[in-house]
Amino acid sequence: MSKKKIIREPAEIRNREEIEALKQNDTYEKPDNWYLSPRMVETFILGSDETYEYKVKDKTKKIKISRKFYGDNVLVQRSIITLASDRGLLLIGEPGTAKSWLSEHLAAGISNNSLNGIQGTAGVTEDQIKYSWNYALLLAEGPSNKALVPGPVYVGMKEGVITRFEEVTRCPREIQDTLISILSDKILLVPELGEKEVLLANKGFNIIGTANTRDKGVNEMSSALKRRFNFETVAPIGSVEEEIEVVESQTKNLLGQDKVKVDFSHDIYELLVTTFHELRQGETTDGIKVNIPSTVMSTAEAVSVAYNSGLYAKYYQDSIVKPEHLALNIKGAVIKDNIEDVQKLNQYWDLVVKRRGSENKLWDQYYNSKKYFS
Repeated sequence: MSKKKIIREPAEIRNREEIEALKQNDTYEKPDNWYLSPRMVETFILGSDETYEYKVKDKTKKIKISRKFYGDNVLVQRSIITLASDRGLLLIGEPGTAKSWLSEHLAAGISNNSLNGIQGTAGVTEDQIKYSWNYALLLAEGPSNKALVPGPVYVGMKEGVITRFEEVTRCPREIQDTLISILSDKILLVPELGEKEVLLANKGFNIIGTANTRDKGVNEMSSALKRRFNFETVAPIGSVEEEIEVVESQTKNLLGQDKVKVDFSHDIYELLVTTFHELRQGETTDGIKVNIPSTVMSTAEAVSVAYNSGLYAKYYQDSIVKPEHLALNIKGAVIKDNIEDVQKLNQYWDLVVKRRGSENKLWDQYYNSKKYFS
């Protein structure tokens, strides 16, 4: 029987060699119970041209630290400093701007553990955040530490590690507000175990929350909870060239994990990212106004389209990614539950892609793929 393979490893496992190299070379001051110092957490996330030597079982190895997050470098620094303070960090922005990605890598660098998290939904309950009970033991023996089942916040406080809370504003306000006393006093009461049973947070504990601006007004955070967080807005990548670099590197990583080898040229990546960038901005690079789809034309969606295009080329074609593969998969990314987005996509193809196709063979092939939108 073949060995089973993990679909997606957490950041601290995917990048274990980088983290180990930074750990062995970390000579900077760091807050209590942090795995890496703030300087090395920054290097882990933003990358470095420096080559780091480290030892594995008495064998010396060398590695360069890859860039994980493309955007405002100062935002990353402020986020790290916030997590070293007594305030929580809330990353806000449009969907697909790498808020969760940044949150994961911050937790991996600070705690070497990005898995202690909560996925916010309308169905999240207080016990899923704090703690719950093994009801068989509870009925047999009554309330006890043995019967207590720690939630992510309980684990974070007890072990002194980061707790990630994804999409905070998807949770009802009364559930969100369970964080107020935790962020203020860094204590968690467990009244079932007695009046004096209190969990005091250990150094290293903090909360990284994320929230989508498109969810504003769904479950608005209370002013009391807002005061416990420092807000950082994660903006979409502004540079087309930088976005191409992100999409290309992330797609290669995903296809590499699946051991899928395809011919995916830089020009095809440029074609895809240009489409996403112009539809997101509502204007082409040469000043033509286009209608913005209602769906989020994010970098994350572009990576998904590129990845699916690579898989399609591998399993249905000749392992060469072509413009038609992009068009085939863009349809699913843009056209979801709003029929008007079909018209907006067709408008972009008729106004922009067709005109460019008259001068460029690749864009002409792209235009001839319009049949997939019908």
